Amino acid sequence: MDVTNDSGQTGGLNLQTLRRLKFWVWVQEWTRPTEFQVTLIWAGIIGFGGALCSIAYRIATSFVHKILTGSSTPGFVESFTELPLLWRLVVPAIGGLIAGVIIFFGSRFHGQVTTTDYMEAVVLGDGKISARQSLVKSLSALFTNASGGSIGREGPLVQLAAMVASLAGRLHRWTTPRLRLLVACGAAAGIASAYNAPISGSVFVAEIVLGSMAMEIFGPLVFASVVATLTVRGFLGPGPLYQIPLFRLNGNWEIIPYLLLGLGSGLVAPWFIRLLRASEKWAGQISAPVYLKMCAGGLIVGALAVFYPQVCGNGYSVVNEILRGQWLWQTLALILIFKVLATAVTFGSGAVGGVFTPTLFVGASLGFLFGTAAQHVTGSASVNPSAFAIVGMGAFLAAATHAPIMAIVMIFELTLDYQIILPLMLACVVGYYTSVKIEKRSIYAEALKRKGAGDYAKQLAELHVRDLMKPNPLTISPTTGFSEIAEKFITTRFNYLYVTYDGSFLGAVSLHDIKNYLNTPELAKVVIAGDLLRDSFPLVRANASLIEALERFSHHDGERLPVVSHDRHLVGSIAKTDVILALAGSTARSATTTGSPTPQ
Repeated sequence: MDVTNDSGQTGGLNLQTLRRLKFWVWVQEWTRPTEFQVTLIWAGIIGFGGALCSIAYRIATSFVHKILTGSSTPGFVESFTELPLLWRLVVPAIGGLIAGVIIFFGSRFHGQVTTTDYMEAVVLGDGKISARQSLVKSLSALFTNASGGSIGREGPLVQLAAMVASLAGRLHRWTTPRLRLLVACGAAAGIASAYNAPISGSVFVAEIVLGSMAMEIFGPLVFASVVATLTVRGFLGPGPLYQIPLFRLNGNWEIIPYLLLGLGSGLVAPWFIRLLRASEKWAGQISAPVYLKMCAGGLIVGALAVFYPQVCGNGYSVVNEILRGQWLWQTLALILIFKVLATAVTFGSGAVGGVFTPTLFVGASLGFLFGTAAQHVTGSASVNPSAFAIVGMGAFLAAATHAPIMAIVMIFELTLDYQIILPLMLACVVGYYTSVKIEKRSIYAEALKRKGAGDYAKQLAELHVRDLMKPNPLTISPTTGFSEIAEKFITTRFNYLYVTYDGSFLGAVSLHDIKNYLNTPELAKVVIAGDLLRDSFPLVRANASLIEALERFSHHDGERLPVVSHDRHLVGSIAKTDVILALAGSTARSATTTGSPTPQ
């Protein structure tokens, strides 16, 4: 039977529409990405954008540093060593003053979104980060870093990458759980690009910030970190961040000194954290404008730099020299004291930046000093203080952040030396367990507590389906014809169309259920939605818990479920990925607020 008429219609169904529908069914079955795969694609875009921000920030920092010091030497310590004593004193103060002025005046220009802290946006908020304030803080950090402030540049790198992620997610109108995940991907990309360490970037955010290693969370973090690292390596070159001599254990007895190093790191790290908090609290009690505080902080750093310019910057070049064994222990001990004071002053004055890299500096110095002592006590020339320095970096980092897995992975990535892994693992674990006995919360957990993590954890625990659903889903009536159904599938790209009558949910029509009619257009002429209806389609109530919603998804192969009211009126739809992300966040934040030393 030929059902083709003069107008090009086939049984009421346009031939072109029929061909497009056949093609779209094939695309759905073989090539169309799932919501999780789309999230991975966006994570890659965020990683690339975060890497470009990292590269731009490094170039800008070098440019401003050259203007302030007049030196073209790439290293901060080297350029400050070449400066006259008076300029060593003045340059950090000038940089602190400019950075403070930027903060003072820039804070007056803000929009509806005021949050700039990526941890606050991911853990406590809705994933929205203020672009204006992020740029203000990053510009301020640039002058602090460029003028030799004793603080890491990883802070603004993470800030910029998280800002890019938040803007992208808001433009795309992502739901709150997915927007928070995108911001977390930006943070992971920032850390990965700062240290050339993709695994560490994703583990840091998963272990410390999100508190979950679920693949729905960890997968996008890894994707963003890898893309960011590859991008940075393409511009700046591959290779480990720190260069160390070859390491090997000369006997199992050498494990004992490394165990003691982990114990010592665990004892010292809590006091380092408390010193940073005390400096911040003390400076906060001073009633002076922030630019004067930051100028005074820079002046103190400059005064310390008059004697030891090694206190300037984040300490990267000094750590490299420590790892190569180029310091006398007496000199290094003094530099360590001065560096800790410089970091506390810079941090307490209100400077924007990170303490991650200074923490590595302290760990390397303690490890080298401990290794030198072990060499004298044992009388063995085979004991290498440089090896103790690299293990000390990991042990102190684990003790300070309460994230031993991240610390182990990061040190391994920074050195690319597998031989160091055994003493490193032991020292990190011992340092962590020792530290949590003294200080129950890491510096990150304390910061989140001050911002209201407990209140937000309670909100997460009380979330219902209605809080995450997307309202006003696309619907059709039971009498909708096959041609209109086909057009809606093509134009909306959904796998299911919800069927309602006077607002009441009746069921759904699946894209794959219409395949049988694509080759029999004479039947398609008379088919309506009621003939294709799946009346036993799973649904979830608006007032249901997220646990109940996740259980319903276990009996459904789709990525979304219809949400109905108590009288079966269709009010929205909810995505499986959003439920999983919200539940993971609830678990992580509950662990934080109950006093757990580290997220599980």
